[in-house]
Amino acid sequence: MEGKRRNLSVVKYMLLAAVLILAIRYFDVLLGGVSKLWEIVFPLGLGAGIAYVLNIVMKKLEKVYFPRSEKPFIKKTRRPVCILLSILLILLVVQMVLLLVVPQLIRAAMVLGQNIPAMAERAIDWLAANGVSSEQAADSLRELEIDWEGLGKNVWNYMSTGLGGVLNSTVSFVSSAFGMVVNLVIALIFAVYILCSKEKLAGQFKRIVRAYGKPEWIAKGSRVLATMNETFTSFIVGQATEAVILGSLCAVGMLLLRFPYALTVGAFVGATALIPVVGAYLGAVVGGFMIFTQDPLKALLFLVFIVVLQQLEGNLIYPKVVGGSIGLPGIWVLAAVTVGGGLLGVGGMLLGVPLAATAYKLLAQDVSARSTAKKE
Repeated sequence: MEGKRRNLSVVKYMLLAAVLILAIRYFDVLLGGVSKLWEIVFPLGLGAGIAYVLNIVMKKLEKVYFPRSEKPFIKKTRRPVCILLSILLILLVVQMVLLLVVPQLIRAAMVLGQNIPAMAERAIDWLAANGVSSEQAADSLRELEIDWEGLGKNVWNYMSTGLGGVLNSTVSFVSSAFGMVVNLVIALIFAVYILCSKEKLAGQFKRIVRAYGKPEWIAKGSRVLATMNETFTSFIVGQATEAVILGSLCAVGMLLLRFPYALTVGAFVGATALIPVVGAYLGAVVGGFMIFTQDPLKALLFLVFIVVLQQLEGNLIYPKVVGGSIGLPGIWVLAAVTVGGGLLGVGGMLLGVPLAATAYKLLAQDVSARSTAKKE
């Protein structure tokens, strides 16, 4: 009997080794297959992610929507109404940010375009003040011996040959945008289906796991999933709280320093702060551009202000608010953001912190359990 078990173990290890060798040998083909599979299931994965975020808001709303009422109509409409309100609430926040930022950004671009002639005149006046006349500038350009005719031909050839590429790029962009919209619609529909029947889906999943899984594996898996769910929920709530704090501090600081577009830039910085650590820098670029159209010196001062605020946020607010909400020390929050961003970019920054917090909690629980067992 033991000989048969030993032979089965050997066969299993041989099959595992063969699979690993084939995976290494045909890694490119395997990677291409995984990439193709991901393209197919991406709308469903996105829908599951949207459902997870909406579920956090929906559970809060269900506690407000007549939670103690036993009326059939209230009980029947509680879930659909709360799902709809969750979607509308998130869309309202996004719309408010867009309404605050986009019109002002367009206005800033128009102001910059209108100020270009004035900037050119200032440049000419500055050259004249430094002893360089317009005639001397023209002579200097002639001394460069630029072949303007040849340059014009090259530009014309590039434009004529590149027209097809521009058209192809336009078609590709339109098709890509249409595909994104379709994926988003499918994901939203899938998310609504998940939320409407989440208890039923959870029950079916548990029955399948109990039917095919071993009890010790089920216990360990349940503990991991529960810890991960708690950590990701706390991370999302903490990240949103941190974004509100950072956006408010930015707006208040700009008002005190009398920078233009204080509320608009504050809202945009708060929205981009949903991306850990580096999000505020993205807001700083847009805010600096908008302020530059009004006063270039204040734009430079704003960049200094946002760098100081970002250091405060990255080293104090973020580790305390987000790290405290998920139980991860500040040093590991910074490490998770750095490593996650280096591996997967922005997505890695978003996932790195909750994944690191989950691993940290599981490791702490395992160390505590082992220490207790040794004492006994």
